[in-house]
Amino acid sequence: MELNLQYVEDACKELYIRALKLLPDDIKEGINDLKRKERDARAQVVLGTMVTNIAVAEREDNLLCQDTGLPIYNVWIGRDVQLDGVQLKQAIRKGCERATTEYPLRSSVVHPITRKNNHTSTGIDMPAIHIDFMDKPGVIEIEMIPKGSGSENNSFLKMAIPAEGILGVKAFVIESVVNAGGKTCPPTIVGVGIGGTSDQCVALAKRAATRPLGSICSDAEGAKLEKELSAAVNQLGIGPQGLGGDGTAFAVHVELAATHITMNPVAVNMQCHSARRARASIGSHGIEYGF
Repeated sequence: MELNLQYVEDACKELYIRALKLLPDDIKEGINDLKRKERDARAQVVLGTMVTNIAVAEREDNLLCQDTGLPIYNVWIGRDVQLDGVQLKQAIRKGCERATTEYPLRSSVVHPITRKNNHTSTGIDMPAIHIDFMDKPGVIEIEMIPKGSGSENNSFLKMAIPAEGILGVKAFVIESVVNAGGKTCPPTIVGVGIGGTSDQCVALAKRAATRPLGSICSDAEGAKLEKELSAAVNQLGIGPQGLGGDGTAFAVHVELAATHITMNPVAVNMQCHSARRARASIGSHGIEYGF
């Protein structure tokens, strides 16, 4: 299949807007589930306000949050897809720009030194584009994730050593959630990366943070750690928006990679309660949207 780049551009525009307006069902159910379990009266009110905000955004065709974030596009290319990689990246960038200028959205992207904002949500090496491959013929899939400052500013990396063991990993994750407190607009999805190189470990943490609720780490030890840490962070009492309560996190997700015998890197990346993501499948049939 020869990839239709106009489909890609159109999808990348639409995905950015959809991600900012529509929450996936698993996140909406996650907020309702925490609300049902919450024992703190004030936290109940906060969670109720979040439920109302989601409903109003959908009804009024409006944004869930004013922070449009840094735009991230994750791309998976299937088998037998013909494309020019440079043109693919150009189409993604163009779609991102069109979402910002035609909708219009607030551009949150600035030059890192001059702080100049060109109001297109693009700049040097932005949007962030990550490309991988999959064993699925005749289709490419694109996931769009806007990462706002509340969630992205609360990213942590520790180059731990093996002697610190799994207790050191657990302690670092708990410390990171405590340090984030209410700044990351909890309840959160706490993404944890363990292993790999330093950059790979941070990428693992972000992948974990943006996994759908209810998904489980494919490694048995990772899945066990997810359960233990999910229970632990919800005993911290940080609660929704950091105002106290039981619901500090929807879940802790863990992703792993093999690492060096003298290293044990661990990274934390979080999603706020508006854990936004949108997805499209592009093939000869056209574009199909989902989450």
